[in-house]
Amino acid sequence: MKTIKNYKIVAFFLAMTMVLSCVKDDDYDVPNTDPVAPIIDGEIISINALNSLLEQEQNTNGNDILSFTESNLFISGYVISNDEAGNIYEELVLQDSPSNPTRGVKVLINVSPLNTTYEFGRKVYVKLDGLAVGYNGGVLSLGFRDGTQVEAIAESLMDQTIIREVELATIEAMPINISDFSLAKTNMYVRLNDVQFNRNDALGDNRKTFAAEPEDEFDGERNLESCSEGLSVILSTSTFSDFKAVEVPQGRGYLDGILTLNYFGDTFNMVLNSPESINFDSTDRCDPQEVDCGLASSTGSNIIFSEFFESQEEGESVSGNGWTNYIQEGSRDYRAYFNDGGNGNPSLGVSASIGSYNSDDDSSITWLIMPEIDFDAQDGETVNFKTSNSFSDGSTLEFLFSSDWDGTTENIMTASWSIIPAAYIVKDDDFYGDWFDSGNVSLDCITGKGYLAFKYTGSGEEDFDGTYELDEIVVNSN
Repeated sequence: MKTIKNYKIVAFFLAMTMVLSCVKDDDYDVPNTDPVAPIIDGEIISINALNSLLEQEQNTNGNDILSFTESNLFISGYVISNDEAGNIYEELVLQDSPSNPTRGVKVLINVSPLNTTYEFGRKVYVKLDGLAVGYNGGVLSLGFRDGTQVEAIAESLMDQTIIREVELATIEAMPINISDFSLAKTNMYVRLNDVQFNRNDALGDNRKTFAAEPEDEFDGERNLESCSEGLSVILSTSTFSDFKAVEVPQGRGYLDGILTLNYFGDTFNMVLNSPESINFDSTDRCDPQEVDCGLASSTGSNIIFSEFFESQEEGESVSGNGWTNYIQEGSRDYRAYFNDGGNGNPSLGVSASIGSYNSDDDSSITWLIMPEIDFDAQDGETVNFKTSNSFSDGSTLEFLFSSDWDGTTENIMTASWSIIPAAYIVKDDDFYGDWFDSGNVSLDCITGKGYLAFKYTGSGEEDFDGTYELDEIVVNSN
């Protein structure tokens, strides 16, 4: 047994000697792990050029989709989406520059997650041959062609279609105002300064989460308000996101995210990669003043003011009966409107209508103000009215009160106007063919003289501003 052990030891050392004698010192090279820049064998065009090719196809052949075959074209871009938190699914969003971008595109890929391969800020190339460019959810998109649709790229083709560059850039969110939103700025990483969540979402005992409320289906939609512009935009969050149950912040500040459109492609939305891009560190909110007397249990028999618009001439500006119909910005005022229901949205006889759709106006703000009411002359005042809409989209209609307006149009903007929150006004997701009652809104807590008003505000992108209808306005007292 001892002889066998000695033999094994000798054999081991002989083998090691033979191996070492065959290796020279300079053969111990460390493998090269530095990333290697890809070789792009084709022409690289900008995302702007890609969009121009699609526009040319639309103008020349009337097609909203363009396929690429043997074009030998590539686009380059920087990844601005991150699906790690689950709020973005099976898509990469690219913009053409890390800062001050001019165009962006969404690339549909049947893969999740994508952030482990294509990180936020990673420069990539997309090979266009075999792909098609068109619109998905209303925004410029790349993917496979399926008839007239752009569909996701198969996982098996991802690596040969989307090529990583060595550059990992720092993405700088581009500051933008809500009034500057446009289709050309979708698919970009932007910053909204001086914004907050609407008080009905962020404050009180019923503070909302990003997307975990009972009414949230697929997405939670929360109103972001600009304190400097008085405009708003929807923040859309997937109900599959990791942060869906997090409560929205209560403060005011800036938010970085991707500008896009909603599922139907008709309303601007903001989408987050994660809540970490929100910085609402100011507690100084810019909520409007309110006059909230609540809802009344009954209505008095004395009519102080009423308007059913039946005496108004269809298609003409609402006038008479003490109304002030004033255009602050834009070209549209409140008009008498009649519809017999042929499009599924009948009026209540003759109604008042306001909207800036297809107006070519950069901004629309219009007021319809009732005559002055002396609230000390009686008690138990209430107001009732009905509203409907034709896809109001990004526009808003507010019901307001002022005690310091002097009755002149030049001082409407300088007067103090308070929202009357108890009054229900039709929402964009309410069925457009129905009319909605305001409720029996109490005005009994108001003293002195003042004015009640309806204020219409467009979103600043007139293609997405729909129409509101208003009717059966009655102010009662005991």
